Amino acid sequence: MATELEELIQFLSSPSPQLRKAAIDIVQGLTGSEDGLQSLAKYPDVLLPSLARLLREQKDVAERAAEALVNLSQNSDLAGKMIDLGLIGEAMNLLYNVDSSISQLLVMLLVNLTQLDAGIASLLQTGDDKMQGLYVMKIVRSFCRSASESSDDPFEHVASILVNISKKEAGRKLLLDPNRGLLKQIIRQYDSNSQLRKNGVYKEEDTSKMPLELGTALSIEREQIDDPEIRVHALEAIYMIILQDAGRRAFWSINGPRILQVGYEDEENPKVMEAYERVGSLLVNSGGDEEPHD
Repeated sequence: MATELEELIQFLSSPSPQLRKAAIDIVQGLTGSEDGLQSLAKYPDVLLPSLARLLREQKDVAERAAEALVNLSQNSDLAGKMIDLGLIGEAMNLLYNVDSSISQLLVMLLVNLTQLDAGIASLLQTGDDKMQGLYVMKIVRSFCRSASESSDDPFEHVASILVNISKKEAGRKLLLDPNRGLLKQIIRQYDSNSQLRKNGVYKEEDTSKMPLELGTALSIEREQIDDPEIRVHALEAIYMIILQDAGRRAFWSINGPRILQVGYEDEENPKVMEAYERVGSLLVNSGGDEEPHD
């Protein structure tokens, strides 16, 4: 005999719009508490496909379904099942539906799903030579075009997706591929008023040995940003880049170690200093002859 919760989940697929609306309102509310999440997590095979279908319904229902999926995707097991279900592809398809009213929630869902290796591979479209990188190119283009002074920028959280995919070598190669030009688009977000967009963008103090396009973009006079989290994210991104030989060679070619040294000498935040030292340690261990020092 079905429990009350099982019956509630079944109502998500009811032919009655009124019942579906009532059911998703309750389910979305349950995902807002830890106890509710744990209870719902026992029925992923029925719950997740039902919520995915509701993403294509009218705005009030689709929003509740998307909110529920974002909350549920914080559970890594459920996030893995969503990836297996093809929710990354579904989210990307819906994201570029001209009538979509849940873009921001879909981007937040992608942020959670790309916390997992399988999610990164799915977004990168690994294994599909013809389509590989298409999803990322589309969201980067949207991210850069949607820069807004308002508080409801639907693509603002793409910044976190880029951080996630940069943790994998395939993601770094895609972002650094000069033929795709993604890095040139992303670097412009340094000038955004959004702190989230600025995460991972690094203000260099010595650009004389950088490629002209990058050096010019970074040398424009800007308001100083005193946010240690941004500096930490930037150093984490540099660390991931120099893990690969090509990235390390490129880093040395733009006088990267000297830039880090200057930044380290002026740094006062312990957390940021620790991030500097982590990068410096990697350079030393990889055979470099210069590192940040105090």
